[in-house]
Amino acid sequence: MLNQFEVLGYKILIMPKKAEKKESTEKISEELVDKKAATKVSTKEAVKDQKESVELENSSEKLSEFDWHNYEEGIDQVDDKQIKEFEKLVEENFVETLTNNVVDGTVVHMTDREAIIDINAKSEGVISLNEFRYNPDLKVGDKVEVLIDIREDATGQLILSHRKARVIKAWERVNDAHDTGEIVNGFVKCRTKGGMIVDVFGIEAFLPGSQIDVKPIRDYDQYVNKTMEFKVVKINHEFKNVVVSHKALIEADIELQKKEIIKQLEKGQILEGVVKNITSYGVFMDLGGVDGLIHITDLSWSRINHPNEIVELDQQLKVVILDFDEDKSRIQLGLKQLSKHPWEALADDVKVGDTVKGKVVVIADYGAFVEISEGVEGLVHVSEMSWSTHLRSAQDFFNVGDEIEAKILTFDREERKMSLGVKQLTPDPWTDITTKYPIQSKHTGIVRNFTNFGVFVELEEGVDGLIYISDLSWTKKIRHPREFCNTGEKIEVLVLELDVENRKLSLGHKQLSENPWDKYENEFLLNSVHNSEVSEIVPKGATVKFNEDVIAFIPSRHMIKEDGSKLQKGEVVDLKVIEFNKDTKRVVLSHTQTFRDIEEINKKVMSKKMKEDTLSSKNTLGDANEQLQELKDKMDGK
Repeated sequence: MLNQFEVLGYKILIMPKKAEKKESTEKISEELVDKKAATKVSTKEAVKDQKESVELENSSEKLSEFDWHNYEEGIDQVDDKQIKEFEKLVEENFVETLTNNVVDGTVVHMTDREAIIDINAKSEGVISLNEFRYNPDLKVGDKVEVLIDIREDATGQLILSHRKARVIKAWERVNDAHDTGEIVNGFVKCRTKGGMIVDVFGIEAFLPGSQIDVKPIRDYDQYVNKTMEFKVVKINHEFKNVVVSHKALIEADIELQKKEIIKQLEKGQILEGVVKNITSYGVFMDLGGVDGLIHITDLSWSRINHPNEIVELDQQLKVVILDFDEDKSRIQLGLKQLSKHPWEALADDVKVGDTVKGKVVVIADYGAFVEISEGVEGLVHVSEMSWSTHLRSAQDFFNVGDEIEAKILTFDREERKMSLGVKQLTPDPWTDITTKYPIQSKHTGIVRNFTNFGVFVELEEGVDGLIYISDLSWTKKIRHPREFCNTGEKIEVLVLELDVENRKLSLGHKQLSENPWDKYENEFLLNSVHNSEVSEIVPKGATVKFNEDVIAFIPSRHMIKEDGSKLQKGEVVDLKVIEFNKDTKRVVLSHTQTFRDIEEINKKVMSKKMKEDTLSSKNTLGDANEQLQELKDKMDGK
């Protein structure tokens, strides 16, 4: 029901404050009909008389000020001042009851489940206590923010919501804080992926891990259940997301301090800082609001694999400024520069030829770096690791961390360079090489490497010799040394040549046995005939295998038989030697020549006979027969 108030003798209904004056005037109570009628009559008469008087006086000013509306409605004229005072009174004491309005209310009563809230409306509102779970200390008299959710329910009751009001007000406050840059308080509720969840004005905001502090955070849990100050840095209205930052407040505080520090920076200046972060390439230092980097090479004069071998997080160190850019935003720091260079501290009596001890710190294909003292290294080239001329990788000799002895070969204190040698600690095997490996002496070596022209054989460490491919076998045709032997195999050799000055040793293997082709030279004489089997048919002829060493060749044109056909595999025929070369180990045979030679002889004999018959007619038939018999006997070898 609407509240009623009596003003100036009239009962007036209270409407919302946004209603116009016309509406408030039209709402004058119609309950007093009799009084209204009487007043109407008298008013009309008075107005009529007044009108006539005005017309007579021709006063347009008073006519324009006359309230014709009230005259037509039959309403007594009320002073505007009184109306304004009444509206002001209503505005000060009563609130609008339009829905979705957030107003302040007072808790006037509480039950086990609900709270009764007075918002100065025509009736009181009800809110469930569940909406006040965050505030268990709620009591009568407390001021709370509420939203007019329902103006009137079925029972005429005003329904309010504190939760919705908090959300609306919270977003208003968050937006204001974002626009103005206001610092807000927030409660860190829990940890989440990439950061923290913060309660700001009842809204869950996201705090990225990178925005917690200016230094990297290693333990996020230390901030949970703590109230901290934040700055609202981003709002996504579409997705209702809020991002806050605590780092922004810290940066603002240290910005002035940072500028003061930067102004005072100079090269060579020694400062004290705290290790902020450690990476594989260096260490970031906090110099009191200004960050600087110590590169891994500037941490120690010695070689290190990772900066954590030297420093640890939150460690306080003194560093020296090595360099910085024009605006001093990038500062290069050094730690090792605070101590004397190890080369300067090296003993004055160190010289070439001294034997030193050290640890292998780096291994490359070309050699190994040995640290003989902190920050002082020397290079052992792979050629100085062994007397062997067969170079191998440095990893075949040493491993990182090995403690070794070496001899100083070169030493330059100004350039801070040193070369070392290991093989010099043992005698040079070529010193008495002529005694150990005289010419024509027999030895056993190990096959180490191959080339297209021969095999390298190691007789002992530092003493290698070469067997040319032509000195591997008397009889086998070897296209590559791998066909004859394998790496790592032992092989018998004979010293053929020795060059001490150039450290060259020529070896032979076939020389350990007699040359079988010396006897083959007599066995396979030119034009000698051998009865053998055709072993294989090849593209340009055929081969005949006499033994493991001799494989003879028959050209295609020499495979023609007497009947015109060609030799086939497996046939046993007479073969004549038409070529023999001991140096190239070549034997060429012919079957065709075996019968063509006889034909040529027969032709020559017949030609000679015919000439003789022509020249001497005295010859008888018997004489001719005798001559033919002699020829036949000659051919038969008689």
